[in-house]
Amino acid sequence: MRAAYKVLLGLGLSSCATALFGSSTLPTSLASCERPVYLTFDTGHMQVAPLVAEVLARQQVRATFFLANEPTRTGGTSLDEVWSPWWKSLTQQGHAFGSHTFDHVYWLGDTADGRFLMRPSAGPQAGKSFTWTAAQYCEELGRSATRFEQMTGQKILPLFRAAGGKTSPSLVRAAQACGYEHVGWAPAGFLGDELPSDQYPNALLLERALRNIRSGDILVAHLGIWSRQDPWAPAVLEPLIEGLKKKGFCFATMDTHPAYRAKIQASLPLSTKAPSAAVVPLVSESTAPTAGAAAPESPAVIEPLDVKTNESND
Repeated sequence: MRAAYKVLLGLGLSSCATALFGSSTLPTSLASCERPVYLTFDTGHMQVAPLVAEVLARQQVRATFFLANEPTRTGGTSLDEVWSPWWKSLTQQGHAFGSHTFDHVYWLGDTADGRFLMRPSAGPQAGKSFTWTAAQYCEELGRSATRFEQMTGQKILPLFRAAGGKTSPSLVRAAQACGYEHVGWAPAGFLGDELPSDQYPNALLLERALRNIRSGDILVAHLGIWSRQDPWAPAVLEPLIEGLKKKGFCFATMDTHPAYRAKIQASLPLSTKAPSAAVVPLVSESTAPTAGAAAPESPAVIEPLDVKTNESND
């Protein structure tokens, strides 16, 4: 099975995508993106990952991926050599990338001496709890960055998403001190793919998202959730994209988000900085959203949803 995946992912994915969908490079101009939403994916068991990539290519949508080295359906991990060509193909299509910690490490709490109680859900120490310093957490964020550069020859953005979205102000400050800004998501941007499909069928999740998402929202989904019986992707993904486009939304990556754009530009080498005239404000800078918050627009009245902030890896 893994050998078949290697053939699919390693030998022909980029050329197949080009043959099926035209150029493998997505449009680069965001000048006309006046009502952006920010589609993001965290890693998962990866079974749906090729289908997600097909939908994004067909719809000419860029997304931002947050990478952790999680177990896959085929017995490997999401950042192993089997998946390396797939990640490289995404860079060629103009997607963006950030760290999700390497071993998908959850923050459990702050300690009195300024350290953090952590528990990985992947890797050789999965399920065990540890007390880490700020430097150790930064090292963990950097492991995903290093692996991504090994696979693709490119660097990730100076952004991270904590496992399950769980953080504390102290953890966020520790990551900022080593150059990473945290990316959460908007309440309406929780797309529900972690929820049990018998209680939250795909049709319900799609209807809620189309009704509640607003301009500036950061959306979150995964490349496969172990516990969901009826996979969210790609069943909901394409109609969601099409529905949001019909409502006048466009899709942008996190490096253009007004809460992060300036810091990302400041971190780039001078040779790669975009000219100031090329930076097109996506929303008013004076009312830029905080990390994970929605940009100003008439707020949606979001009905109660069993929103999890804890990703399932069982």
